[in-house]
Amino acid sequence: MPPRPDHPVPPTSGIPQPGLVAATFTVLRRRRGALAGATVRIVGLSGLAGLLVTTAVFALAWPVFTRMRNQRIWYHQVEDPYLHDPTDLVLVALGTLPLFLLLLGTGGAALHAVCSRAVAEESAEAATTARKNRSGDPVPGRLRPVLAVYALRGLIVWPLPLLVAFVADRLTGYHLDTPEPLRRGSWPHTLVETSPAVAVFVAVLLRLALTLAPAAAAAGLGPRAAVRRSWSLTWTRAGAPRVLALALPLAALAAGVFRLVVQFALPLRPLVRGLVEQATGNFFAAYYAGVLAPVIVGVLVTAAVTLPVTCTAFAVLHDRLRVPRTTPRNAGDAADPTTRHVCSPPGPRPE
Repeated sequence: MPPRPDHPVPPTSGIPQPGLVAATFTVLRRRRGALAGATVRIVGLSGLAGLLVTTAVFALAWPVFTRMRNQRIWYHQVEDPYLHDPTDLVLVALGTLPLFLLLLGTGGAALHAVCSRAVAEESAEAATTARKNRSGDPVPGRLRPVLAVYALRGLIVWPLPLLVAFVADRLTGYHLDTPEPLRRGSWPHTLVETSPAVAVFVAVLLRLALTLAPAAAAAGLGPRAAVRRSWSLTWTRAGAPRVLALALPLAALAAGVFRLVVQFALPLRPLVRGLVEQATGNFFAAYYAGVLAPVIVGVLVTAAVTLPVTCTAFAVLHDRLRVPRTTPRNAGDAADPTTRHVCSPPGPRPE
């Protein structure tokens, strides 16, 4: 009597998994200590660095504030109303904007790496994978590749709308002293005038398609490979609806939290304005410092509340989309390819 074959072990992929929202909050609950500590450290250091950068920007723009104060005094002496022109301040702000973007990107990348590491540790296959990995394999959750992906994604997404907006402004703006290249009311003028909105829409689509790239980089891929993986995972029938269904509520949550916090922080405006004016004697520097104070508080609180949820959710989604889901029967055949031949009834086999 031939020996009876062993029954194949049921594959783990056939076990129902919790939903994306449930899995996200499971990671947030079980790893709340590590995630909360990392969030406080990252947001706190980012806020301190942002305060130093803002102070440096105000010091750089101090001649502009001084000129505004002197013009206000002169107009007051001649009894004429004074309306200051913020064009020079806008130019200074645009020149220093890359510093703030670098600061925000570094903080976001660091928090994304921490959340991706927490998701990897909570994965059912994390312990087995960690034992099988060689010592030279990529470590999940490294900061450098995630930061590189943030920079690469910014270079892919934002140059198009910025270039289109600049060209459209040069062709249709009111600052032209020469005859306008495009006649107002003509269809070329209308197309060029609406092109920035189209470019922003394309940039939003690109940003959604590359949303999973930081999680892919945290999983061990290089920057370009992470961008390609995010693109390939998003533009599928399973990926695109999930990314969109996850991105829209999270964006609405971030916007709502920011708006609410800024409204609660509005009493900081007169307080900061009074302190800065008393310390410097410049009304305009104090005025803009008071305007920025609630915005800075809103950005920091919104980042602390929404970024851990957002980064963890997209890390979980990337983990779900990158693993091919097989049926129990196919997985069993893949696990033991000789089972079919062992269990087949005896008889002549086809040549």
